[in-house]
Amino acid sequence: MKNYTIKVKTELETKDLAKRLAILLGANDVVTLTGDLGAGKTTFTKGIGLGLGVKRTINSPTFTIVKSYQGKLRLHHIDAYRLEDSEEDIGFDEYFYDQGVTVVEWPQFIESYLPEERLDIVIERLAGDERKIILKPRGTTYEEVCKELIG
Repeated sequence: MKNYTIKVKTELETKDLAKRLAILLGANDVVTLTGDLGAGKTTFTKGIGLGLGVKRTINSPTFTIVKSYQGKLRLHHIDAYRLEDSEEDIGFDEYFYDQGVTVVEWPQFIESYLPEERLDIVIERLAGDERKIILKPRGTTYEEVCKELIG
């Protein structure tokens, strides 16, 4: 499948892109976010929350692993950073298939639990607040989402 690359110049543009993506997402959709510390993964998740109508403040679930928020669809925010080298299954399927949207930061640490079809996003830091965001659809549904998002 084709990858799609977008450059954003500010944190606000990052959130706006994520908000526009959220509007295209549906029940049981999974989005993974990969990037260095400080790349903007949680900022992107905040934008998805805005697009889903989440009213609560979204912050990183680093110590709790999963936080869930109610919007027009439930948003599950998983931070798998602390699960490196862990064999523990904390019931990921319950999140992936509960009619909500799931966002996974540090997906490489739970790769074997992730659904095959999903949208993988890589966020790379450039100068200042600039970011390169690479969308990697895994499945035709996500290919269509990317095409619509990019326009």
